Amino acid sequence: MAAVQARMESTLERFLPAPQIVPERLHRAMRYTVLGAGKRVRPLLAFAAGELVEADPARVEVVAAAVEMIHAYSLVHDDLPCMDNDVLRRGKPTCHVEFDEATALLVGDALQSLAFQILAEHAVADGPEAQIEMLNVLAVASGSRGMAGGQAIDLACVGKPLSLPELEFMHVHKTGALIRAAVVLGARCGRGLDAKQLGRLEHYAKTVGLAFQVVDDVLDCDASTATLGKTAGKDAAQEKPTYVSILGLARARALAEELRIQAHAALSPLGATAVRLHDLADFIVLRKF
Repeated sequence: MAAVQARMESTLERFLPAPQIVPERLHRAMRYTVLGAGKRVRPLLAFAAGELVEADPARVEVVAAAVEMIHAYSLVHDDLPCMDNDVLRRGKPTCHVEFDEATALLVGDALQSLAFQILAEHAVADGPEAQIEMLNVLAVASGSRGMAGGQAIDLACVGKPLSLPELEFMHVHKTGALIRAAVVLGARCGRGLDAKQLGRLEHYAKTVGLAFQVVDDVLDCDASTATLGKTAGKDAAQEKPTYVSILGLARARALAEELRIQAHAALSPLGATAVRLHDLADFIVLRKF
């Protein structure tokens, strides 16, 4: 994990515009948002999936950087006053607090564009058709049928009761879509998988994506702001439906463990090359931050 995280820090720094390039303030804000913090879960998943298919790490770092930029942009916009109005992210002031709201809005816009730029500029597949399909995977995961759509559902559901299937539908899109994209894109950087293998990998990605959100909801209730690096308890304060609000703390923890078991089961026929994916399922569920 430490090796991938260090590699990604270097890769992201290389792909982001230098702070002295005009417009300097926007580029400083982009670097402030992306660099120096974060667990890099999505890049870790991309590299683990790449290892499964013997992918060239130079390809994987490109798709991992693209996914991480989409994720970073989503956090900037999520923290804006018109969304969650948060002041702390990754242990430091949010982008709109450190800079201003207009700059934060542009940071999100620019990071989204840059993600697709680097994915288009670098050869990450064996042919143009395969590379175009990878661009499509990221676009769908980011848009109204993925992360942005999930966020829209989240905003519409504040203060409203949701059933467990309705909550799962929201998070399959809001959180899960980009996690699935990280796994799928990493796997597409190497040798091809057959339909059954790809189906198992996608089921794994769905279960760890949901598990990530369940654990996030648990930690929002159970951990401190200092530990999380973001404001603890904000979901309850904003009357957002969560796995904890629907199931209670004990049942939410049990659900995370069930999802971890399902993730391992999905990978079991894929053999020893899936070991990193197994490890990340454990990390996602057992993490404390």
